[in-house]
Amino acid sequence: MERTGRGLPEGMEALSRQVSAMREALARSEENTQGMVAALGSFDSRVSAIEANIRPVQVRTQAITMAHENIDRTIENAETILAQFDIVRRAEAVISRGPHENLKNFLEAVDMLKGVVNFFSLNKDFKSCEGVLNQVNNLLNKSALKIPIQAVNGKPVKPNLLFDCLLKHLMLSKGDSEAVGEQPSKSFETAMHTTLIPSGILPLLHKRLIKIKRHLKTFFRTLLLHDIACQLVQDGNPQSCYRIYRDARSSALELSLQKLGIETLSKDDVERMQRVALQVNIGTWTQCMQITVKVLLAGERKICNQIFDGITFDKDQCFAELAGGSVMTLLSFGDTVARSKRSHENLFLLLEMYRVMHEIQSEVEAIFQGKFCSEMREAALNLTKSLAQIAQEILVDFEEAVVKDSSKTNMQNGTVHPFTIEVITYVKSLLDYQSTLKILFQQSETCSEAESQLAVVIMKIMQALQNNLNGKSKQYKDPSLSHIFLMNNLHYMVTSVRRSQAKDILGGDWIQRHRKIVQQNANQYKRVAWARVSLSSAITCGAGSSAPSDVSSSGVSRSLIKERFKSFNVQFEELHAIQSQWTIPDQELRDNLRLAVAEVLLPAYRVFHQPNLVQREKNPHKHIKHSPEALEQFLAQLFQG
Repeated sequence: MERTGRGLPEGMEALSRQVSAMREALARSEENTQGMVAALGSFDSRVSAIEANIRPVQVRTQAITMAHENIDRTIENAETILAQFDIVRRAEAVISRGPHENLKNFLEAVDMLKGVVNFFSLNKDFKSCEGVLNQVNNLLNKSALKIPIQAVNGKPVKPNLLFDCLLKHLMLSKGDSEAVGEQPSKSFETAMHTTLIPSGILPLLHKRLIKIKRHLKTFFRTLLLHDIACQLVQDGNPQSCYRIYRDARSSALELSLQKLGIETLSKDDVERMQRVALQVNIGTWTQCMQITVKVLLAGERKICNQIFDGITFDKDQCFAELAGGSVMTLLSFGDTVARSKRSHENLFLLLEMYRVMHEIQSEVEAIFQGKFCSEMREAALNLTKSLAQIAQEILVDFEEAVVKDSSKTNMQNGTVHPFTIEVITYVKSLLDYQSTLKILFQQSETCSEAESQLAVVIMKIMQALQNNLNGKSKQYKDPSLSHIFLMNNLHYMVTSVRRSQAKDILGGDWIQRHRKIVQQNANQYKRVAWARVSLSSAITCGAGSSAPSDVSSSGVSRSLIKERFKSFNVQFEELHAIQSQWTIPDQELRDNLRLAVAEVLLPAYRVFHQPNLVQREKNPHKHIKHSPEALEQFLAQLFQG
């Protein structure tokens, strides 16, 4: 390694020079730093002096800015409050006119008032806030009372719709579901909803309600009323809600019954009424009872339960009060008819009323549940029992009336007596109500006993009629006509039973037994009526005498035969003249009896009519007036009337 003049190596000398240069640079930098610090210190002093001079100006500027902001906020709040007051003023004007003038504006005004309430509820620090809230709440209460009056209709359901619903209900109960189509409950529910809420309200309120309830459209109207009812209760008006709904629907129910033809009648009105008019009124009543219970009240009950679901007051009481008047009007008519003067003709009207009351009994118990409906429920049950009791009493009275009948009408031609026709018609009409009568008897009997009880009643009436006819037959002076009378009437009884439902009640033994009685009277008639027309002696004396010796030795026989012919002619013509006036209305019975008489008379007459002593005379027609063929023609004219 080379050395420098100092004696150090060349590398070390270079390093020493660099160190010296760095020291000099640091010394200069320190001098510069001290100069800058001195300059900055001087600048800070000047800045502090400036800040001290402008601070008062900044304070004043900030104060002015805050004041402007406060003024802007105050003006903005004042404008908002004034806007709320303006809303209240405009809404009050609309609400005071009511919903009928413009329902849309009315509902919008209600919404605006609710917005005002919400505004002041969130800003309770405003002065006069409480006073404004009181004013707005009063307006809302007024509007709440007016909305249900507009929303709840008091219009009746159209009668044709009610009859249609009832027809569907009855067809459905018989299992004819295909012919029914839409369920009657749905049909009526649609009709009920339509009458509850006018159609003009629905488009206006649909959007409002759909935000609250997401139910099917078929329940929309009910939900609307439920929403209104809840709003009334929330606004502190439950009694107003109760009263408005009750009065509106009660009025609608009464109007519906009036349109169906129901009117209040007194006992005197019923008793003065002609039978046809009474039938019409009772027919109307039975239909109305079914419509009212199965359709109207069932619908009212369902809608009432839906509308007031979850609301504090008693739904049962509301329904009982709205339905009570109409139900009692209907039941009072039934009671009036039941308490009116009894007659056998009215039995079938009472049975029809009983049938309907029994048929709706299950619906009555379902609809009139609860203590508030107990009066209507018990009234319906009492009417049913009363109708059953009176019907049974009339049946007993009728049997006694058949026994005691002493009508002076005497059928001179021996035909079927009107009383027989009347009683048989009555019995056949009873059998048209066979199922109803069995139900009626079941009130105190078992099923089998009820059926046998009906048979006993029918049997007693038929026996009473037979006894009565036996008594009437004794009024005839001619015994043969008495037997014709009994034969005609008993045959009418047997034929009527055989051709009606009575055959199943009375049985085949009864029919066979009474057929024998008919035949017995026919035989008695033949014996009594034709016993006097006897040809046996003449036949013995003159028939078959062909030898000349007989002619010469029988002078007495010729005169006897002449006398017999004369007697026969007189008696036969007399009987023919009388019995041609008698009547056997049944053709088969008439033909059979003619044949029976011919079988007795014609064979003997043909034997007697054989060539005999009288026929050998010059003028035999003086004594032999009728040929066997002519006699047969005369017999064919009997019992024509």
